Amino acid sequence: MPKKTLEDYQAKRDFRRTPEPRGEDRRISPAPIFVVQKHDASHLHYDFRLEVDGVLKSWAIPKGPSTDPRQKRLAVPTEDHPLEYAGFEGVIPEGEYGAGRVLVWDTGPFRNLTEKKGVPVPLAEAVAHGHLKVWLEGHKLKGGYALTRFKTGKDEAWLLVKADDEAADAPGDVLKTRPESVLSGRTLEEIN
Repeated sequence: MPKKTLEDYQAKRDFRRTPEPRGEDRRISPAPIFVVQKHDASHLHYDFRLEVDGVLKSWAIPKGPSTDPRQKRLAVPTEDHPLEYAGFEGVIPEGEYGAGRVLVWDTGPFRNLTEKKGVPVPLAEAVAHGHLKVWLEGHKLKGGYALTRFKTGKDEAWLLVKADDEAADAPGDVLKTRPESVLSGRTLEEIN
C-alpha cells in the first residue's frame, strides 16, 4: 500500500536535482512519529505530518500550529511523504516542486486518541472519515490536537486545533519564541 501512496510524491520531484529522500525505505517505526517542518517555499508555512500506515500523511499549515486551544489553524492536505522525510533539512532547488529551505521545527512520537463510542479507531480510518485526535510528545508541541476536515473535493481543507489540556499555552507563541530546528539548532536563514 505505501508504494502507491508515494507515487504523487515521487512524480513531482526530480531526484537528480533535489536532495529530498526518494522514499524507498518502507519500514514502519516502532512507535508512530509526527514531524512539523518549517518550509520557506513560495510562502512560508509549516508542514504537519503524521505517520499512518508506513507513510507521512501531510497537511500544509499556513500560519503554523498553535498551542492556544482558541486558535483554529487551516490545514491543507498535501501528498503523502516517505518516512525518511521526517529527518529532511535542506534546500529544495529553484525550479523543483516546493523550492526553498526546509527545517525540522518539531518531531517526536504520538499516540492516536481517536475513538467512536468509546472504541479506538485506527488512524487510517480516522483520516478517511475526516476527524482524528492525537497526543503529541514533541520537543515544542505536546498534548492533544484534533484534525477535522470541513471541506471535501478539489479544495479539501481541514482545521488543526490544540486541545484544552495541561499542555495548552494560550499566551505563548512558540513559532516566534522557538524558530530553530530541533535537529540541528539552525534557523531557516542558516539552512544551505
